[in-house]
Amino acid sequence: MTSRAVLVTGASRGLGRAVAKRFAAGGDRVAVHHRDTAALAAQLVEELPGDGHVVVRADMADPPAVRAMVDAAADGLGGLDVLVNNAGIYGSPPAVPVLEAGYEQWREMWRHTFDVNLFGAANACWAAVQHMRAGGGRIINVSSRGAFRGEPEQPAYGASKAAMNAMAQSLAVALAPLGIAVASVAPGFIETDMTNEHLKAERGAAIRAQSPYNRVAQPDEVAAAVHWLATPEAEWATGAIIDMNGASYLRT
Repeated sequence: MTSRAVLVTGASRGLGRAVAKRFAAGGDRVAVHHRDTAALAAQLVEELPGDGHVVVRADMADPPAVRAMVDAAADGLGGLDVLVNNAGIYGSPPAVPVLEAGYEQWREMWRHTFDVNLFGAANACWAAVQHMRAGGGRIINVSSRGAFRGEPEQPAYGASKAAMNAMAQSLAVALAPLGIAVASVAPGFIETDMTNEHLKAERGAAIRAQSPYNRVAQPDEVAAAVHWLATPEAEWATGAIIDMNGASYLRT
């Protein structure tokens, strides 16, 4: 496979970092996106094998910044073949249960979560397609099992990921004639710095027990699925949503 130009959003840490490493290990050139972790992003670029990697920055809730970031990635990489929409927020601003939330708190939680998780990803898709439309490409969205099982403590998060799935499937149909495949992975808990507090003590034991393996995913396991979806052999998986939750939530 020839070297491809790959943009990974939210790539400076956690799952995004693992995804960036996976693509670079396969010989691809990677644009490492971050919002406010410039040092971590620069460190990752230095660690990645191969040449031609770049750092790009944007707040995913800022539409003009997202478009400029995608264009900067394409300029720095010499094109754009793959977009991985990994950036997202969970519980920021702090989630408040519906029965306890004030109206302003409730509205702000939903607005900000959708601005980043859905609208930011949608805007990145639009901008990426402008670079892919002549030669095809791949878009992989990182969703969540919460899109299917419900998130009573994080309703805006679960709804944003369900909407992301619907967006990906609509784009899979719309973009197939251009040779652009669009698919999603839906992980459960992954052992990252974002989930570290949730995995401590008694709550962590309960979370691990949700899977018959009695553990949560490692970032590399989910990154492997993302990488496969970007391969030429995975074109027929366009529109698919691949569950990566260790049988902690099963759907038919």
